[in-house]
Amino acid sequence: MSHDLRAELMEILPEEKIPLITRSFDIYGSKRKAVAIIEIPKELGDVEGAIAQALMKINKNVKSVLVKESGREGAFRTRELRLVAGAPDTEVLHREAGCLFRLDPKTVYFSPRESSERDRLTAAVNEGEEVLVMFSGVCPLPIRIAKKHKRIRVTAVELNPEAHNYAIENIHLNRVGDRVLALQGDVREICPKLGRLYDRIAMPLPKGAFRFLDVAVPLLKDEGFLHMYHWADENDLFSEAKGHIRGAAEAGGKVAEFVNWVRVSQYSPRTWKVRIDARISPL
Repeated sequence: MSHDLRAELMEILPEEKIPLITRSFDIYGSKRKAVAIIEIPKELGDVEGAIAQALMKINKNVKSVLVKESGREGAFRTRELRLVAGAPDTEVLHREAGCLFRLDPKTVYFSPRESSERDRLTAAVNEGEEVLVMFSGVCPLPIRIAKKHKRIRVTAVELNPEAHNYAIENIHLNRVGDRVLALQGDVREICPKLGRLYDRIAMPLPKGAFRFLDVAVPLLKDEGFLHMYHWADENDLFSEAKGHIRGAAEAGGKVAEFVNWVRVSQYSPRTWKVRIDARISPL
């Protein structure tokens, strides 16, 4: 896509500006209607309209182009996005692994790039498990799990009311209402009141998930699995996250056995998103 975009722009932009055009962008939606989110450096600000129009020309399904104005910020993990071209209605129906997710990238967190990571977590779940997904967004992971496993129960907790409303709709769209329960609110307030223990807890919030380990660890069954995401420095990707999990387990009278630790994706030149998988057992 980036090659096509650059090729499309070579005739209308100065040659020295072509290398500045981003090599990647995200597309949300379907063949009928999609939204593209792109980064445009300040040096290209005067030609951002041309870039957006070219992107829409080579991707006929893209009806709106949004430019990133900030990183992901706040408790809702959303970013400032500015419409550069196309329709102001940016709600889309996104398909992934046979599932449908209605969402608006301007108001909720969702990353198409995390599809493979959701593949891996979905495959890790065993039939018959009770699963808790904290910070569940529009419910992609809970729904993916429920679609793959028929004897499963997934509880999803999300703070952003907009994301929660989409989650309710997506659960209905994918016909998994008998297996997924979506709750809106702060995991610190909601999860301790759920009244059950879980075989597996996922914490897909790389910025600050470790602050909620004191909530997650007591909710795990004996030999339960924890999947925690974390921002890590490239010089030492896993030590800090493992330390957080080890400390939370010990504080709860348990022990953490690390079964997997992986580098998921690069966030910035020196920072990576990592995932730590741990089995939490009684001492």
